[in-house]
Amino acid sequence: MTADIGTRLRAARLQQGLSLRSVAQALGVSASLISQVETGKTQPSVSTLYALVTHLGISIDDVMGTPTRAVVDGPEAVVMPSYSNAPAVQRAADNPVLEMENGVRWERLAGENGPADGLLVSYDPGASSSIEGKLMRHAGIEYAYIIEGQLTLQLDFDTYVLEPGDSMYFDSVRPHLYSNNGDVVARGVWFVFGRRQQNLAMPTAPGTEPRGVGVPLASAVDVLRAMDDL
Repeated sequence: MTADIGTRLRAARLQQGLSLRSVAQALGVSASLISQVETGKTQPSVSTLYALVTHLGISIDDVMGTPTRAVVDGPEAVVMPSYSNAPAVQRAADNPVLEMENGVRWERLAGENGPADGLLVSYDPGASSSIEGKLMRHAGIEYAYIIEGQLTLQLDFDTYVLEPGDSMYFDSVRPHLYSNNGDVVARGVWFVFGRRQQNLAMPTAPGTEPRGVGVPLASAVDVLRAMDDL
């Protein structure tokens, strides 16, 4: 079940009365790129997708068609998790899918809006979590298990080549980058715990400006800071 990324991103932009040009300027990309993503002519990279959802004030759940449930109590809306009533089983054919520009594929596993983000992640040969080669940081504790292929992890100043059966665990606020330098698809299962809870407290990444109104997002390093603030 491939997520209709472009349509949902466009709807979120129009709902806020934002022009293509203003969004492009804020993200430091071309208006043509945003237009092509919205019309489905091209898929965004991981970095571009994170930048878009952050600027538009929506979440990955919204993009994948599994929005959180907002409950209004007083002057502000409070987002409540809806996993207590979620189905216990999610069939493979029903997995929401995000296809990235450079050969990265996410399949959302069962447990939408739960305490962990569960993903089946694939990297095609030559694919990377950032086509700009920039290390990313985000809130949460990251766990992963490699099923097939070979995936290179750059974590801080260390580099690890992960093979089937290898697993990893680290605080996702540490700068990291994934890349497939092999000649076959690399695939694994990821779980990120506590991303929503830690989001507000996450420090600004080194070398980037604090996020604010009108501040362009130079990379995907800080884009998860505001994804779940709504």
